[in-house]
Amino acid sequence: MSDSPTILLMGTLDTKGLEYSYLRDRLLGDDVQVLVVDVGVNEPSGITPDITRHQVAAAIGADVDALAAAGDRGEAVTIMTRAAAALVLRLHEEGRFDGVLAAGGSGGTAIATSAMQQLPVGVPKMMLSTMASGDTSRYVGATDITMMASVTDIAGVNSISARILANAAAGIAGMVKKTPVELHDPRPLVAATMFGVTTPAVTEARANLESRGYEVLVFHCTGTGGRAMENLIDAGFFDGVLDLTTTELCDELVGGVLTAGPDRLGAAARVGTPQVVSLGALDMVNFGAPDTVPERFEGRTMYQHNPAVTLMRTTPEETAELGRQIAEKLSGASGPTALFIPLRGVSMIAVADQPFYDPDADAALFEAIRENLSSSVELIEMDCDINDPAFATAMAEKLDAYMKGVR
Repeated sequence: MSDSPTILLMGTLDTKGLEYSYLRDRLLGDDVQVLVVDVGVNEPSGITPDITRHQVAAAIGADVDALAAAGDRGEAVTIMTRAAAALVLRLHEEGRFDGVLAAGGSGGTAIATSAMQQLPVGVPKMMLSTMASGDTSRYVGATDITMMASVTDIAGVNSISARILANAAAGIAGMVKKTPVELHDPRPLVAATMFGVTTPAVTEARANLESRGYEVLVFHCTGTGGRAMENLIDAGFFDGVLDLTTTELCDELVGGVLTAGPDRLGAAARVGTPQVVSLGALDMVNFGAPDTVPERFEGRTMYQHNPAVTLMRTTPEETAELGRQIAEKLSGASGPTALFIPLRGVSMIAVADQPFYDPDADAALFEAIRENLSSSVELIEMDCDINDPAFATAMAEKLDAYMKGVR
């Protein structure tokens, strides 16, 4: 970072010029430089940008004057979202800024956070938004964006908004002025996946790998966790992957609330990162409180994990499809890959005498894998449940061997 860090201040200056002028002045008062970028489509008011709306649109070959003349706000937001993302990524690659700040309503938030999501983890990103008190998953994605609630609409600088705008400016200024954490840990980095019902297995495997000299980062399989891990694998952060818990695939297939998207289980195969995979929590689809479960699932086997989380048992038909998908994804892997099957249960509530014990669903899952998995993938079946210490140890030993070049 330079001695005088720079904040990229990005917003729709045709409607938020006064507020952005105030933010710029607060940032300058905090001894940081400011690069103002206009992502609106009409003439800015109250502030002169350093990078104009025409220059932003030109990043993807768009004509901002044509967008303004058309008067279609939805189309304008869509185009400027794409343009801002392309421009911000280029500016970051050129070393033009050290952090990003934006403020806005739904449109401005969509544009700015889409651009922020293009940036590497660790680059300070702050979004002051009217949307920050609701579901922010689409805005944050799998990145480290800080969402800050604006409380009032971002419409003028008044006794309330001035304090909030100033706090946002001070926050991002503090982030970029602070010396970044330098990572000196020489240990190879391993990604691992965990859910509550596979915690014993991951805890045991992590301890085993750490004793062998690895640093293990555990991702909670809540949709966001899986997406974050996939993004970091694609970016080359990890030397190995212990993907013990693949439950997010259930939510993607059936319609649960914790899906990580269709690319889950794709990055390691694509990049060639050594991976050892299992079937953790493929017995369940996640919903919120019981009254949030869609009516089409009436009559299915349910388990209330806590007042805010309802689990639904996957059927033999669903587990067979999950097995086919997993086999297909892993069969295309370019790096060393092993798949471990725990024959006596894929979660702590899928074993004998527990609420999700279903031998038929498990059998359908296992058979679909056997029928569709390429011989290039090492298939290891163990006569125990997934949380048996022996299972975790075997997975850790296999990943250790792969990472040392032993096949």
